[in-house]
Amino acid sequence: MTQELEQFAAGKYALSLHTTTPELGLAISNFAGEARSHIWDLGHDLSSYVHQYLIEFIKPQTWRDIAFIAVAKGPGGFTGTRIGVVIARTLGQQLNIPVFAISTLAAVAWAEKAKNPPTPAVVAVEMPGQRGKVFAAIYQISANHKSIKALLPETVFTPEAWQETLASYQGEYQLIKATSGLAATVNSILALAYLDWQQGKHPDWFEALPYYGQHPVQN
Repeated sequence: MTQELEQFAAGKYALSLHTTTPELGLAISNFAGEARSHIWDLGHDLSSYVHQYLIEFIKPQTWRDIAFIAVAKGPGGFTGTRIGVVIARTLGQQLNIPVFAISTLAAVAWAEKAKNPPTPAVVAVEMPGQRGKVFAAIYQISANHKSIKALLPETVFTPEAWQETLASYQGEYQLIKATSGLAATVNSILALAYLDWQQGKHPDWFEALPYYGQHPVQN
């Protein structure tokens, strides 16, 4: 029996944030043809201006129009990731709406598959970490681009261990190296959260936790 997907209420929108890099990414959509997004390269000023840009970005919508929040939970920069998750949790608590914490690596895989549908359904994503380590994950994306499954959730590897993992993988895959422009996947953060929303998932704000993977100072 096919599960009936939950539909978005008229006049409602969803908002996503991507702050795991020095770029700020914001996106909003009603999933009925109205959507917009923007990227700002704020560098070290991200923490100082993120609230200002967020308030201006949602106009003409208001906070009462937001049905859920989605946020990139990491991996990424420690401070930026924390800022985004804290903002999302605060908004979710104040507005009493769900908060979806989406993997940065999953968003990269989703965005890449959307650009290149004929590529293998399995996507491996790697991203530089601290102290010579790498963040990596492997995802399987359905042919109709309606679902994503983590075959290997985000994990910290040494480069050698990651290469061994890839070498032992049985099957065809596409390897993506996520090194720049990650905030542009803010639309994928929103899309992945909407997939969960349609399945009836409505996570509480306190369930949204950052994924740091590594301590900012030491292992």
